[in-house]
Amino acid sequence: MTNKLVIKNIGTMLSGALEEPILDANTVVVEDGKISALGKEKDLDIDRADTTVDAKGSALSPGLIDSHVHPVAGDWTPRQTQVNWIDSSMHGGVTTMISAGEAHFPGRPRDPKGVVALAIAAQRSFSAYPGKVKMHAGAPILEKDMVEEDFKFMAEAGVTLLGEIGLGGVKAGDEAKIMVDWARKYGIQSTIHTGGPSIPGSGLIDKDVVLEAGADIIGHINGGHTALPLEQIRCLCEDCSAGIEIVHNGNEKAALYAMRTAFELGEENRVILGTDGPAGSGVQPLGIIRMIAMMSSLGDVAAETVLCFATGNTARVRELDCGLIEVGRTADLVFLDAPQHSAGKNVLEAIGLGDIPGIGMVIIDGEITCNRSRNTPPAVNIPEVI
Repeated sequence: MTNKLVIKNIGTMLSGALEEPILDANTVVVEDGKISALGKEKDLDIDRADTTVDAKGSALSPGLIDSHVHPVAGDWTPRQTQVNWIDSSMHGGVTTMISAGEAHFPGRPRDPKGVVALAIAAQRSFSAYPGKVKMHAGAPILEKDMVEEDFKFMAEAGVTLLGEIGLGGVKAGDEAKIMVDWARKYGIQSTIHTGGPSIPGSGLIDKDVVLEAGADIIGHINGGHTALPLEQIRCLCEDCSAGIEIVHNGNEKAALYAMRTAFELGEENRVILGTDGPAGSGVQPLGIIRMIAMMSSLGDVAAETVLCFATGNTARVRELDCGLIEVGRTADLVFLDAPQHSAGKNVLEAIGLGDIPGIGMVIIDGEITCNRSRNTPPAVNIPEVI
């Protein structure tokens, strides 16, 4: 039997797509966790809904995607010894996370068999994890002596990601390229560390190594934490077609430079956002939404455009079925509005002024997973189930 959700009275519908970031629509219909229709309320079949949400004029956005996290086991991380960091990020609008490697796993194995075993265990455990946020995990940190058969075996077991290259023993561009090619052959997407070392055992990965390795994603192009010189960041944007990942835990000047360079090249569709947490700087439940406000306000880019970096852009680069408000997509959605007493007249103006918006509700797979956020400032308008 079909489960039907209707969301109406939406003030601004943010599509997540750069080509049309704001849709002329005020209603969304969701059936069995998928968006089945959107448009004007008068034109849609909204009868016989199991759940109806009145958005009360708040904006509706695709759920935010954190393209760069380092999970360990469930909703716990040994970095800062914190629990519930994933759930807390959901209260910051994040509905999907992508592992850049389970780098902080206590006693993380360095031998090929151990690397493979940990990747499969992480993929299996997070696939079955009962938490609400979708965690795409099981991203092996590359070590020396791994062979093509390891990548084939992992792919057959369900592993689809490589942890960021450079955190393990493989740091040279030529050595990394061999493994990136093996990964790509078996449908595994790769990310490479960029910039100075972040944890003991990692090292400098400069533009020459990044370009030679040829990974699919330039991980934290603005450093994690230490950025490359700006001229090297420009070279990376110009000389390859990889995803340009900008993270919260990096250099903010370099972040803005990378974004502006992408716009200059007409390749803003490559820009995606992550937090790079948990890390030495802690956990940032509002990291993605804060990045959106920072990049819009300091970078003078429309809020609806920057929101696409954390939604549709990431979904397309990462080949996910969420991140866009369009028929057929998974209904991972976030209700946003201006925070109370913001100088901005609406949510987009508030973000453009650097204010973090208030989150009134989060929906994942068509199900309400939280109401008013416990972490954001209170929103002017809060959606209600009616």
